[in-house]
Amino acid sequence: MSDKPVINFTRGVPATESFPVEAMKIASQTALDKYGTTILQYGKSYGFAPLREWLAEWQGVSVDQVLTANGSLQIVEFLCFHFIRPGDVVFTEVPTYDRTITMLRRHGAKIVGIPLQPDGPDIDALEAALKQQAPKFFYLIPDFQNPSGATCSLEKRQKLIELSSRHGFRLLEDAPYRPLRYRGKEQPSLFQLNPTMTLHMLSFSKLVGPGPRIGMLYGDAELLGQIAKIAEDTYITPSLLSQGIVYEFCNADNLPDQIASLKALYAPRLQACLDALDKHLPDAEATRPEGGFFLSLTLPEGVATSDVIKQAKRYNLNLADGEAFFPNGGGERFLRLPYCALTPEEIEDGVKRLAQTVADVRG
Repeated sequence: MSDKPVINFTRGVPATESFPVEAMKIASQTALDKYGTTILQYGKSYGFAPLREWLAEWQGVSVDQVLTANGSLQIVEFLCFHFIRPGDVVFTEVPTYDRTITMLRRHGAKIVGIPLQPDGPDIDALEAALKQQAPKFFYLIPDFQNPSGATCSLEKRQKLIELSSRHGFRLLEDAPYRPLRYRGKEQPSLFQLNPTMTLHMLSFSKLVGPGPRIGMLYGDAELLGQIAKIAEDTYITPSLLSQGIVYEFCNADNLPDQIASLKALYAPRLQACLDALDKHLPDAEATRPEGGFFLSLTLPEGVATSDVIKQAKRYNLNLADGEAFFPNGGGERFLRLPYCALTPEEIEDGVKRLAQTVADVRG
């Protein structure tokens, strides 16, 4: 066993040094001074009204098109309660976020995976699946996808909108990484292209910090009213205290500078990961994201991720199970590398250990 410090290429957590602690202290005091009796009380299940108004203006929609919750994963659960009965079909990209797979299975959904290509879902595979059955919804992460790092092209976004309108299914667009573009050109969101057929999720977890637990859903006002009733029956109201604090943080115009500082912190870490892979593991096929928290690689032929995970522990390197991101099997050589919480030096060292691990497994 190595005596080197442990390196975790496992969870996609923000860097602790990215948290705007001082600004949040000020926002906390301001929120309690202004709204203390409101945010320490029960409230509406839609969330804290001033924050919803700010979020509506941020995305250019009306306030009745915004609902907040305790993190975006809970929004996925509320949508499962609304849309899914056991045996109902839901489409996801393959690979996709493992916790969404868990949530869909918990509600008895039949998951149909649509293979992901470097520029988004395989449209031919999607059209073939639609000939069998339209889903209740298609869950996608179009920008800097978790776990692959891929971003959907404009052409494919337009095709997704066309197919959802023609076949009558909603697109559930999960976009927690969308603001974190480090290079390249931003594409319009699916929600911007068609707000009628798209439900758009965002979160403050990757922008301010996971601690406040604030996710938000943008969509059709009538549908959001139905989701709000599910939320009310679940917890009465989300955390208004957290929402009041984050509102004051945003209302003080801190978010643009915070996002800029995140890009300055994370862009070199992405580049360090790409450079280290080019140097130490050139025969693994790596994605080359333009933003977000993750890149992924397909290990060389004959090298199984499960074997690499076991062997990596000898080098104090922790890796995530690649097969967990595949709802219908596959992923035997898939590996996700989250880089944001590691320094460039740790990334270089971690990839070097990974390369040694792969060499060991190859024999």
